[in-house]
Amino acid sequence: MARTIQSLERAAAVLRLLAGGERRLGLSDIASAIGLAKATTHGLLRTLQQEGFVEQDTASGKYQLGAELLRLGNSYLDVHELRARALVWTDDLARSSGESAYLGVLHQQGVLIVHHVFRPDDSRQVLEVGAMQPLHSTALGKVLAAFDPVAHNEVMEAGEFPAITELTVTDPAEFEKGLEETRSRGWASDLGETWEGVASIAAPILDRRRMPVGAVGITGAVERMQAGGTLHPRLVAAVRDCARSVSRDLGAGRF
Repeated sequence: MARTIQSLERAAAVLRLLAGGERRLGLSDIASAIGLAKATTHGLLRTLQQEGFVEQDTASGKYQLGAELLRLGNSYLDVHELRARALVWTDDLARSSGESAYLGVLHQQGVLIVHHVFRPDDSRQVLEVGAMQPLHSTALGKVLAAFDPVAHNEVMEAGEFPAITELTVTDPAEFEKGLEETRSRGWASDLGETWEGVASIAAPILDRRRMPVGAVGITGAVERMQAGGTLHPRLVAAVRDCARSVSRDLGAGRF
């Protein structure tokens, strides 16, 4: 097994700690949490601070994540031409549907959310950019598994379809049947399979080679997304129109 660099592991531990839980932490709290002496921890923090990855509040002396991490994160997301092309269209999708809009790509056997537009109301919402969603239960994941051979292999080779809610499809044969339906109609849905009482609709985005490069979708409460047990056709149409628009901007042409 290849040797790792201990100082980098420790620095990563500091960053992960600051990324979760309380927004700001003191030296003693950080040292205790990662199991290092204060002097060692202080050295790590000083180096991270010099590089812009950590900032220290002048009043309290506590540490928090620095702006350089945000710049690097946005740089990573912006390498996706997909995200850049989809910004305006996903804004329009959220506005026209009245629901949250998401853009996802295949990443490490899951769906990485690379763009998220809040539902256009005054409700409290949490930005989910960078979050991972399962391939087997979400509308975004099903679309990728249906249209992207790599995503399909990832989900099928995993061999496990864990039950997230009582409605999650856990049988591989039934899941494959659902993918066939997704391919035939051009969109996927998730009705309480990932979050109870929450529904999603998603459609594939194609590039100039007409290859799937991601998926776009909306998510909202089941009672808003459907009526009489059926998803509102206007919402399905809005998602598909958004996917087509982004695909055209990526050079996929008319379809």
